[in-house]
Amino acid sequence: MATQIKFGTDGWRGIIAEDYTFENVRRCAHGMAQYLIATNQTTRGLVIGYDTRFEAELFAQAVAEVIAAHGIKVYLVDRPTPTPVISYAILAQNAHGAVNLTSSHNPPIWGGFKVRADYAGAIAPEGLKQIEALVPPPEAIKRIAFKDAQAQGLVQIFDPKPAFLTQLAKLVNIEPLRQAGLTVAVDSMWGAGMGWFQELLAGGATRVVEIHNHRNPSFPEMNNPEPIPPNVNGLMELVKREHADLGIATDGDADRIGGATEKGVFINQLQMYALLALYLLQVRGWRGAIVKTLNTTAMLDKLGARFNVPVYETGVGFKYVAPKILETNAMIGGEESGGYAFQGHIPERDGIVAGLFLLDFVVQTGKTPSQLLDQLFALVGPHYYERIDTDFPEVRRGEIVARLQAAQPSTIAGFKVTGINLMDGFKYLLDDGGWLCIRFSGTEPIMRFYVETTHADRRRDILDAGLKLAGLR
Repeated sequence: MATQIKFGTDGWRGIIAEDYTFENVRRCAHGMAQYLIATNQTTRGLVIGYDTRFEAELFAQAVAEVIAAHGIKVYLVDRPTPTPVISYAILAQNAHGAVNLTSSHNPPIWGGFKVRADYAGAIAPEGLKQIEALVPPPEAIKRIAFKDAQAQGLVQIFDPKPAFLTQLAKLVNIEPLRQAGLTVAVDSMWGAGMGWFQELLAGGATRVVEIHNHRNPSFPEMNNPEPIPPNVNGLMELVKREHADLGIATDGDADRIGGATEKGVFINQLQMYALLALYLLQVRGWRGAIVKTLNTTAMLDKLGARFNVPVYETGVGFKYVAPKILETNAMIGGEESGGYAFQGHIPERDGIVAGLFLLDFVVQTGKTPSQLLDQLFALVGPHYYERIDTDFPEVRRGEIVARLQAAQPSTIAGFKVTGINLMDGFKYLLDDGGWLCIRFSGTEPIMRFYVETTHADRRRDILDAGLKLAGLR
C-alpha cells in the first residue's frame, strides 16, 4: 500500500528511507505539477532547491524529472541553498513558485518537501490541501529522465546567489557592518547557511568566526539543526572563547535564527522577535503591522501599543503568517520557532536578513546585545519563556484532544485564566500578562508546551500544569 502523504504546517516531511523515498517524493512532485496545471500556472516555470540533507540534490533531480515531464520549465539551484534564497529566486526568475527539498530544523533522519507560491511565500492552507489531494498512487507518476529534460531545455541549472545579494543591498547597508571592527560568532549548523556571513562581512575590520560550516547530513554535536539550546551550546562557547560581540546561528535551511549575547547567553526566540521589531520601529523608523503566531511573545503587543502599530495573531506556521503579511502589508511577521519575515523583502522566514538586522542594531546603537535586551525590558517589562517538546502515544491523540476540549480551568499554577484561544491548539491567557499554549506539532510527531510569563521562577510550574491538563503527568 502506498504511503499516505499528508501536508502539515509547512509541506510534507518523512523519515528518510522509510516513507521519505524517491517514489514518494516523485508522488508529491506529481501533485505539485497537477496543482500548477489546475491553477493555470505552467508558463513561467518552477524553482527547485535543496539543503544539505542526505542525498538532497538527488531528491531535487527526482522532482525536476516529474515537473519537466508535465511540460513545466524547471530552474534548479546549483548547490545547497538557504530557503529564503530559494524563495527570492521565484521573484528573480519570475516563476510560479518553488519546491524546496528540506526538512529545516528536523533531526537528520528526516527529509522534507516544502512548497512556495509565486509571491515567494508559503502556500495557504487551501492550496496545500489541493496539492495533497492531487498526489497520485505510484503507478500514475509521470516523469522524464533528467538528462533528457536538460537536453530539451526543460531543466535549467542556475546560481540564485547574485540576485539575492542584490536584494540584500537594498535591505541593509552592509559596508558599516564590515567596517565596525566587531567579532561575530556564527554557527551554520552544518546547513545551507554555511559561509554566507563570512562572505557578506568579509573585506573590512569585522571578523567572523564560524563553526559547523561544511556539509554533514548527520548534524553531529547537536540533537538537530535547530538554533535553540542545547544545539547552540557550541555557539555560546565560541562567543566566550573568541570574546565575540554577538553570536548568530542559522538552522538547517537558514530560514531561522538563534542568537547569543556578548556574554555567551542565549537570546531566545521570543526575545529575538521583540528585538527585531524594536530595531525596525526605533532605529529604522518603520511603521506597519506586526504579524505573529499565537505562540509567540506578548512583548509585541506592548511594542505595538507603544509605537501605535497594529498587531495581528495567526495560527502556527508561515502558511498562515505569509498570507496575513501580504494582506496587511506588514512591517514584520514571525513565529516562535525563530523565523521572521520583513517588509520590502519576501513573506518568508529569513535567517540571513534577520542576522544582518541584529548586527545592524548593535552597530547603529553602539550597544551590546545585553544592553539591547535591557532596553527592551525597560520598555515592555521582563518576559520569560520556556518550551517543552514531548513524545506522546499516538493512540492517545483523540483522548488528549477531548481532555483539553473539556477542560475549562479557572486557574493555572495559581494564575487566573483570563481567556482561552482555540485558534490553533489551546492557549490559556493568564492574569500576569503571560500565557500557556498546548498544541500538536504540525511537522513532527510530538506535543509542544509553551509558556511566557512575567515571573521567571514560575515557568516550570505553568508547564507542569499544562502537562497535567493534557494527562501527560
